Amino acid sequence: MTKKTRLGTLARRLGAPGAALALAASGTAALATDAPASELAGFHRQQVGWADCRQGRDDELGTDLDRAGARCARITVPLDYTRPKGRTIKIAISRLPATDQAHRIGTMVLNHGGPGEPTLGMPLETRAHLGKVGARYDLIGMDPRFVGRSTPLDCGWPVGLWIRSAGSDRAGFDRQIALQKDLAERCERRHGDVLPHVNTRNTARDMDIVRSVLGERRISYLGYSYGAYLGAVHAQMFPGRTDRMVLDSAGDPRRWGPRPLIGTEPSSERALRAWASWTAARHHDYGLGRTQRAVLATVERIVRVSSTRPLRVGSYTVDEQLIPYLVYGGVGSDHDRARAGFASTVRVLDEAASGATVAPNPELEGALRFTLDAATSPLVSPAAAIMCGDGAAPGDPEVYWNDIQQSRTSHPLFGPITNNIAPCAFWPAPPREQPTRIANRAAALIVSATGDTATTYRGAKALHRQMTGSRLLTLRGAIAHGIYGEYGNDCVDRKVNAYLESGTLPTKGLTCLKP
Repeated sequence: MTKKTRLGTLARRLGAPGAALALAASGTAALATDAPASELAGFHRQQVGWADCRQGRDDELGTDLDRAGARCARITVPLDYTRPKGRTIKIAISRLPATDQAHRIGTMVLNHGGPGEPTLGMPLETRAHLGKVGARYDLIGMDPRFVGRSTPLDCGWPVGLWIRSAGSDRAGFDRQIALQKDLAERCERRHGDVLPHVNTRNTARDMDIVRSVLGERRISYLGYSYGAYLGAVHAQMFPGRTDRMVLDSAGDPRRWGPRPLIGTEPSSERALRAWASWTAARHHDYGLGRTQRAVLATVERIVRVSSTRPLRVGSYTVDEQLIPYLVYGGVGSDHDRARAGFASTVRVLDEAASGATVAPNPELEGALRFTLDAATSPLVSPAAAIMCGDGAAPGDPEVYWNDIQQSRTSHPLFGPITNNIAPCAFWPAPPREQPTRIANRAAALIVSATGDTATTYRGAKALHRQMTGSRLLTLRGAIAHGIYGEYGNDCVDRKVNAYLESGTLPTKGLTCLKP
């Protein structure tokens, strides 16, 4: 799921809200109770040791941050907020200071989404998105606990991203059971002692310590996708400590949990049809069919062939459990460049399905490496840990199999992905806390596109209803996930920046149109 393929498709897809949480499904979740404020006071009063961001590494990110004038630090937080005198971990942050100190507005904390995307470098691109108002903010990149340069968590997985289709038959699903169980067991062997403390509520608590050590009574916030959910949770847990909030590509918090793709099938199917129409109009470039129906038939043929034999693409073996996910992840943007990249991917897969010897195009190479390469484990296993820590998943594989079978009638391509089993089914410990119920009047500008295939426009409207002090900025007619500063809509960018400059929300919802 993503912007600039930071985490492949992960960040954009795992920001999608999924099935309702079912804590009873795997036992009673313990309710964590924060320690008294007096026991946390030392964390809130700690001194920040700012240093260069390269920190002695031959590191492109650190070099870019240093050149821009940013400084970096590591903040100490409790592993377990119920026992602050116990083990501690480190949270990595960067700060790009305001250049217009005379008109400084305050501090803005940033989050890319994911869950689990590193955010340390985000101030660089956000400063560009902000335009002239960017000079008036200190911009804070914060790698969430166990992500990026914060105290790490790597489950040592033999693959990358765990999301797959269940395939066409029970044998394929049984292989998925074995894979997902193995992934969960690897996490337990390596990090069983810390997994109970990897969740969104603890990240929100870490954010509040960062706020305090920066000397701010309130912080502004910009979060994309899952980052929008994190911002809403922080505002709920720490009322009165947020200033200006932009929650971009937000989903329905009531539906966030360990099955994060359920409910996105209709929007993805519409996006697939729209891409097929675009591609049909360019048959001379891609040769995938002259009509929408013909292009869709090409995709169906690739999936069908892969169910009889895996396709060979360069050094990769691409089977029926992976190809549907490549389609799912390929249709999430209506930008011509994204559509062209996915059309090239489908052409390669079509040639492979015909028995040709093929090499992956750059887009397919990146997607396959991210999904299949064990080197991706440090990036994706923290994301799984956060999701599994936020809500309990059903532990019986038959629940997933029944859901998959029921979904095939309405959603034959995407249903076996969205309902498939995942590591959370075998997670070693139930969540320690109930999910956060969002119900407040915190001021926020929620940004959403009507064609969002990941968190969906319906989910954004639900968050707007739960945050009664919010306003909804709608981008109509666009298939996009990650909009402000990224999609390239001047109307959206201007309205967001006007709010971040004035601090005043519009009196009613706003609408922008795709040109």
